[in-house]
Amino acid sequence: MTTLYRTIDLIFWLLDLAILIRVLFSWINPHPDNPLVRFIYQITEPILGPLRRYIPSFGGLDITPIVALIILDLVRRAVFALLF
Repeated sequence: MTTLYRTIDLIFWLLDLAILIRVLFSWINPHPDNPLVRFIYQITEPILGPLRRYIPSFGGLDITPIVALIILDLVRRAVFALLF
């Protein structure tokens, strides 16, 4: 049971990290053909893309990563409550 807990926690931690890296990429604007940049975008776009349809930007500031991190935390807590 501990292994399952740690695995689920690691998956959510990696998703959080990928979103934070994508935020950093938006500040430094790396080349889009970079394999790491493409990988991060492929992982995070299914999470951030649908949220952008419903969450407007505020003065050019995209807050969807913050909302995504909050939602991921809520989902992680719900999964743990259901499983453990």
